[in-house]
Amino acid sequence: MLTEVLIGLLCLVGLMGLMGVGSYNRLVKLAQRCDQAYADIDVQLRHRHDLIPNLVETVRGFASHERGIIDSLMSARAAAITAAGGEAQARAEAALSNQMVRVLATTEAYPEVKGSQHFAALSRELADTENKIAACRRFLNMAVSEYNATLAQFPAALIGRSAGLNNRRGFDLGLDRVIMEEAVAVKF
Repeated sequence: MLTEVLIGLLCLVGLMGLMGVGSYNRLVKLAQRCDQAYADIDVQLRHRHDLIPNLVETVRGFASHERGIIDSLMSARAAAITAAGGEAQARAEAALSNQMVRVLATTEAYPEVKGSQHFAALSRELADTENKIAACRRFLNMAVSEYNATLAQFPAALIGRSAGLNNRRGFDLGLDRVIMEEAVAVKF
């Protein structure tokens, strides 16, 4: 009788251990998915940062007296490149998007800019990049949501908290979300 109780207790402890290991492994997998999703956003943001000097040179060639807008865009780009993750990066990227919209709106007054094949190709690539950023951001936010939900469930809550795992934040743009969710409009 005592042997059966010990075997039952050992089985229960073993089952709890397996559940704990399984929960921890799931949390690690979800955390890695969040890290990968953030890295995907970073790749797209870097691509956008690399396109901006081309946009500036194209606009500068046709609208050299729009120096203030061009300088503002380059300043916003520099701030976005040096932003240190999280909310600071989201704010800097939103400011950069606002400046890009201003520059693209300014080009409306210059038919020779809009007619440029280089500008047209660059505008299409920027719009495509903005769409990719939005898709990557949605994927990151889904991954973060799944991670946080799993971390709140039993037994992952006990395992995760004891392992020092905490909730993660998505790429939230706050009030600037409306501006960022709309693709940059390119009209010819």
